[in-house]
Amino acid sequence: MPQPSSSAGPKIGPKICILGGGFGGLYTALRLSQLPWDDGAKPDITLVDQNDRFVFLPMLYELLSQELESWEIAPPFEELLANTGVRFIQGKAASLDLEAQEVRLEDGPTLTYDRIVLAVGGETRLDIVPGAEAHAIPFRTLDDAYRVESRLRQLEQELANGQRDRVRVAIAGGGYSGVELACKLAERLGSQGRVRIIEMTDQILRNSPEFNRESARQALEKQGVWLDLETRIEAIRASSEEESASSSLEMDLKYKEQLDSIPVDLLLWAVGNSVVPLVQDLALPKNERQQIRVENTLQVEGHAQIFALGDLASGLDADGNTVPPTAQAAFQQADYAGWNVWASLNQRPLLPFRYQNLGEMMSLGSDAATLTGLGITLNGPLAHVARRMIYLYRMPTLDHQLRVGFNWLTKPLQDLLKDVA
Repeated sequence: MPQPSSSAGPKIGPKICILGGGFGGLYTALRLSQLPWDDGAKPDITLVDQNDRFVFLPMLYELLSQELESWEIAPPFEELLANTGVRFIQGKAASLDLEAQEVRLEDGPTLTYDRIVLAVGGETRLDIVPGAEAHAIPFRTLDDAYRVESRLRQLEQELANGQRDRVRVAIAGGGYSGVELACKLAERLGSQGRVRIIEMTDQILRNSPEFNRESARQALEKQGVWLDLETRIEAIRASSEEESASSSLEMDLKYKEQLDSIPVDLLLWAVGNSVVPLVQDLALPKNERQQIRVENTLQVEGHAQIFALGDLASGLDADGNTVPPTAQAAFQQADYAGWNVWASLNQRPLLPFRYQNLGEMMSLGSDAATLTGLGITLNGPLAHVARRMIYLYRMPTLDHQLRVGFNWLTKPLQDLLKDVA
């Protein structure tokens, strides 16, 4: 009697869709690609991002100081995902059908999923001050960095041509991003620049360790950066002045009920964060800031097949602590998200996320930084080296780590040979 065949064709694995290719999304995809699948059916893992490159955001500032090149901190997704089995689609999610478990992409296919990971991050709010959307530049993408670089080169060319005697830069926000931008730009422009930070509260880095705050204050003072504390930007508009070849701006600043207008040539926006419209439109449990509420397994409350992490998620970890919306937290969440997606499809126990505060680092110039964490406090050149090494270790793949590390080691020699030539 013929026996039934033991094979009915190749098995079809689960479909996993990951929206967003930042720390949360990309690192979740890489983690999933490394896990075993007991039934022999490989999953169909798709990563979707509207850009073609991953951006290592903590080092984006080094593009402005020309310490790093774009390939080092913004490698293509296709390169990072080669030989992982993860499919990359460049596109933007237009809508999610939670009942049908489908994602519709703008000008792209509709994707179905068994599990979905939401990691699209947030966006900088430019609608809170009149004129900001038209005149301010945020700083969280590679395109933002290119826009700032283009404007800086234009202003520097005017300096060289004698069309202006200084470059006036204003940065809205005295958090990490604002301080790092100020240090890089003040160092780049030197005596021909006038850089100021505009901060609504009474101090910069309000939620940072005192050591980092004091190190930053000293670095800003040394580089001549102005601090406008307890100051609010009321409005921004194109300037009527005609002293330069390129258009400038005027800002209305309010300090203790006094309103002043000041000219500025470049305005960077490093304050205000909100979830993207896609997330706002989802019928999922959210907090007052429209962040999606998640369990400590990173599953959305009441939706076991949906995982969320990074800026758009809000929840407590296994110890009952609030998880901060930082790159460090997203980096750690990705490891758990990858495991828990795998576990949920393989009847394995899910792990509650446990956040570890490993400290805070920031660059204060081309050869200076500050670092606090795990009982260690460093600043100056030694902290700069430590920061570089830690970030090198956190880059997404071993191949990219090796390429970047080799370039850093040989760069002094390369520069010397260029000088000799």
